[in-house]
Amino acid sequence: MKVISVFNNKGGVGKTTLSYHVSHALAAMGKRVLIIDADPQCNLTIYSLKQEYIHRLWAEEDSFIDEGYESSKKKLNSDQFNSVISNPRSLHFLLKPTEEGTGDLEELPPPAKLSNNLDIIPGRLTLHLYEEKVASRWTDIYRGEPLAIRTITKIRTLAEKYAEIYKYDYVIIDTSPSLGSLNKIIISTVDGFFVPASPDLFSLYGIKNIGKALSAWKEEFNIVYKLISDEKRHVFPENFVTFLGYTIYNAKKYSGYKNKWDLAHAHLNYANQIPATIVENIREDMRMHLTPELLGNPIGGTSVMHTHNTFPSMAQHYNNPMWLVPDLDTIEKEHINTLRGAGNQYRETKNNYIRFCNDLLARIALLG
Repeated sequence: MKVISVFNNKGGVGKTTLSYHVSHALAAMGKRVLIIDADPQCNLTIYSLKQEYIHRLWAEEDSFIDEGYESSKKKLNSDQFNSVISNPRSLHFLLKPTEEGTGDLEELPPPAKLSNNLDIIPGRLTLHLYEEKVASRWTDIYRGEPLAIRTITKIRTLAEKYAEIYKYDYVIIDTSPSLGSLNKIIISTVDGFFVPASPDLFSLYGIKNIGKALSAWKEEFNIVYKLISDEKRHVFPENFVTFLGYTIYNAKKYSGYKNKWDLAHAHLNYANQIPATIVENIREDMRMHLTPELLGNPIGGTSVMHTHNTFPSMAQHYNNPMWLVPDLDTIEKEHINTLRGAGNQYRETKNNYIRFCNDLLARIALLG
């Protein structure tokens, strides 16, 4: 099992759309996949689940988040608590005992099922509270304080426990565009991450910002690893902060003169600068498994590079990947003509995402 994350310091690059469709494509390829929404904005959860379902799920655990896990548990009899714990719960609910420092969940609630091979642990808008706890306990980790170590590694530990129970091949964690403490512990403890980037000036500077943060995070975790005892090291991955590559995403396709990526000239200019910006700003020890050729080319080539127009918004509206939308039984009247005309284009996106995933899996395999 590998834990993978999608990360960019710049918002609006289609990170959640990419995470959602890559997860569905991997599932369609026969892989067992869990997606975890660790973005406090909950975009992946909104993409995946009906709002009525999300509202009911959050409402059932409100008291645990607002009043405290242990105190809320004590107010329920065993049947009532079993009812809560036997249904899917948000990531923040799963983290709440660690946040309070009271121990661990007695048993893990099931994930929410999206398809035969794909499940999700939904996000929650209150996840910033856990991030605050990570920040306040960070210095304690240097002394090997057990609660601090548990707080820093809990999301990774949850991914491993769910993978063991449900036999997942991959766990994909969606993150916010922040360089804060929550993303520090996620990106530093996953097996690898990749960056979706727009071909523009802001993405180049975003990669520079990411590179600086990654260097600082790696140094911090290396120090922690040296200071703590051998028996406490097993909860950490062998390597901290591993870069899998980048993809250009949501770029406008240029129908004029042809170039290697069919991008408008200004976009191509920025796209061509991305590999050099990565080499300059992301340390070699975070990307040693990647050859210069792999570093210089986006994951999947042009497979998911160009804009999908309104396809992603339609996918979110129907809580289904783009390629399934035209054949749903629940198509609303006002969308029928649109989907009838573009149905094949929607369906073709599946092969593009599978091509992307094949390249991504080849890079993940290099991790060993």
